[in-house]
Amino acid sequence: MPLEMNREVFITCAVTGSGGTQDRSPHVPRSPQQIADSAIAAAKAGAAVVHCHVRDTETGVPSRRLDLYREVTDRIRDADVDVVLNLTAGMGGDIVFGGVESPFPVVEGTDMVGATERVAHIAECLPEICTLDCGTMNFAEADYVMTNTPGALRAMGQMMTDLGVKPEIEAFDTGHLWFAKQLVKEGILEPNALVQLCMGVPWGAPDDLNTFMAMVNNVPDDWTFSAFSLGRNEMPYVAASVLAGGNVRVGLEDNLWLDKGVLAENWQLVERAVTIIENMGARVIGPQEVREKLGLVKRAPVAK
Repeated sequence: MPLEMNREVFITCAVTGSGGTQDRSPHVPRSPQQIADSAIAAAKAGAAVVHCHVRDTETGVPSRRLDLYREVTDRIRDADVDVVLNLTAGMGGDIVFGGVESPFPVVEGTDMVGATERVAHIAECLPEICTLDCGTMNFAEADYVMTNTPGALRAMGQMMTDLGVKPEIEAFDTGHLWFAKQLVKEGILEPNALVQLCMGVPWGAPDDLNTFMAMVNNVPDDWTFSAFSLGRNEMPYVAASVLAGGNVRVGLEDNLWLDKGVLAENWQLVERAVTIIENMGARVIGPQEVREKLGLVKRAPVAK
């Protein structure tokens, strides 16, 4: 497949994530106000999309509380800057087994709920985009499995489509793209799908360029894709994704560092991504152009 560089690139900022990074950097936002403020600063730096999780205000651990999502989305929508809102729907599919000899009962850290509860905050807040992790995988820790069964994904995908919220397919390996294409074939997802290629996440697709291009080559021509990698490879993947025809994701969910020994803020990572994209001769597009490209409709929260 010949390379066809993307000349009009949108940046997604993944603001805080659900990893245990809250005590590794003072810049990882915890409270709804901190998360919203960091998202707004990222938008002002050039991010057209902000991808948000929420955390317990005191401990910083990831949360699924509806009131926290509502406060974050309201604060972002009330801001003096426009941005496309992308909320995670990845929470609620975590199993931590008891160990290799006694896997049951499952242990602390397990958070398994039904499809409707996993998208309850999406129905509540009606973002323009929400994520759909299109597969099950061993996820870094020894006995933790990120669980997304075909049945659950069909149910969640249909709920998102019915709500008018565009799913961002999170593909951690080629099989996830295979199943995503099946969801489109079945009419659960719209044909002009949006996909995020998640590279270098243990134990999904490694972030070497051969594997990355295998992922890119599995994305249908009429889909829109973005890509990211973790840690020190975050910025190289800005260039790699643009060169391969895609868009860009950066943010503290994926990388805490601006330079060696220098902890980053989200807006700084976005600013650096803008510099790389523009130095490649491409243009960074804004939220309204993203809406037109992806067929999104900006909406206010559901009235209470």
